[in-house]
Amino acid sequence: MPATEKPQTTPAGAALPTATSSLPPGASRVISLLVVAAFVVILNETVMSVALPNLMTEFAIGASTAQWITTAFMLTMAVVIPITGYLLTRLPLRTVFIIAMSSFLVGTLLAAVAPTFFALVLGRVVQAIGTAIMMPLLMTTVLNVVPSNRRGRTMGVISIVIAVAPAIGPTLGGVILDALNWRWMFWIMLPIAAIALVLGATMISNVTETRRLPLDVLSVVLAALGFAGLVFGLSSIGSAAEGSALITPWIPLTVGALSLAVFAWRQLGLRDHALLDVRAFGTSTFTMALVMMCIGMMGMFGTLITLPIYLQTVLGLDAMHTGLTLLPGGLLMGVMGLFVGRLFDRVGARPLVIPGTAIVATALWGMTTLTADSGQGTVIAWHMLLNAGLSFMFAPLMTAALGSLPRRLYSHGSAILSTLQQVAGAAGTAVFITVMTTTTLSSTAEGADMVEATMSGIHNAMVWGAVISLVAFAGSFFVKSVPADEEPDAVAHSPAPAPAPENTPVH
Repeated sequence: MPATEKPQTTPAGAALPTATSSLPPGASRVISLLVVAAFVVILNETVMSVALPNLMTEFAIGASTAQWITTAFMLTMAVVIPITGYLLTRLPLRTVFIIAMSSFLVGTLLAAVAPTFFALVLGRVVQAIGTAIMMPLLMTTVLNVVPSNRRGRTMGVISIVIAVAPAIGPTLGGVILDALNWRWMFWIMLPIAAIALVLGATMISNVTETRRLPLDVLSVVLAALGFAGLVFGLSSIGSAAEGSALITPWIPLTVGALSLAVFAWRQLGLRDHALLDVRAFGTSTFTMALVMMCIGMMGMFGTLITLPIYLQTVLGLDAMHTGLTLLPGGLLMGVMGLFVGRLFDRVGARPLVIPGTAIVATALWGMTTLTADSGQGTVIAWHMLLNAGLSFMFAPLMTAALGSLPRRLYSHGSAILSTLQQVAGAAGTAVFITVMTTTTLSSTAEGADMVEATMSGIHNAMVWGAVISLVAFAGSFFVKSVPADEEPDAVAHSPAPAPAPENTPVH
């Protein structure tokens, strides 16, 4: 930029980054706060997974009912996330953050004191509203304040939130349950969320362009029906396989698919007033990286739900030791996320994603060799290898996908990415659980005992996951490899905002 050229500004007066700029003053502190807040809220997506037996006993409910503690969370995420693109365009970042953390705080308190199972599910729904807003908020902030040549390392940190938080959720839950009851999963989160809310309300300033947009109610309804239908239908496939589903999964899946088709058509017609601007899919780099990201999420969530069943049912471990077995893999992913992000800033996506998908495929095929006689160390080794491979995928793919979009589509791209991650997670869970359940039932009918039948089901589920990983490996060769600092800055593809009046305070 010439020395006489003034930096672009938002209507609030905050400077927009250029391709060569450093982080604005205070940006690192704000991003760190958002990362911690996002980690806490996303951790709650899986922390309750090991508490289902306790809930079934305390509230006298069956397994299919207890599963709503997780299903309701995922459904709410799928419904709310598509609206975040609108919220982040319409409202200042600080306001959106306060809405997100206040919702999470209220939901956590409701869940902690819940007298009935319905009240607990309601608390989880309110929690999920805040969680759904937080991830697009974090990614949109990073895209607006971090220059392109430093985004890789920052997205590496965000990959810790997206991948590690769900991975260590069962570990934390198991440790808490070993010493306290399930309510402490919420009491421990409560002061952390309160501190984050207070700090965010005082530290966060608006670094995005806000503009008035009409809210298209029909789009909201279509998005809710579409994404909720897909997540609910996918989550019900496993229950249908064992005969305990409330309705046949194909009804919500069909409603969801049709609603999304109409939703996408309507968004194209609304253009700049779209609730979720699907024109982001017109960027090939974004679309390809998003597909690869979804395949990785399918593998992660599929193994995340299958391995605990294997460890407890087949190997006979308790909840705490099951969580501790999965902990090294989660920690490894967290450590590697920091290094992989820096590597992306040097070499781009493809040199990292290709070996990453190869490692993931190797790990999933390795898990197909697990038996009832396998040692705990073998499980830890394969799980660590899987998470190492996923580390080479997540941060580069996220950065390549979102960094390829023009600035005006940052919030929409973040919302699309976060929404499809939920759908992909539900799809991965559905594939693994359905294959495992049907094989287990078939083996039991043929006279196998429960341990042998479960082992057979887990083996077949891992085979399916391994086959899907080969698709990811083939697709990795089509991911763009241009390093971030050599890519054209997305700012250049979007119109410059109007200069702010002098002496306008930053909100």
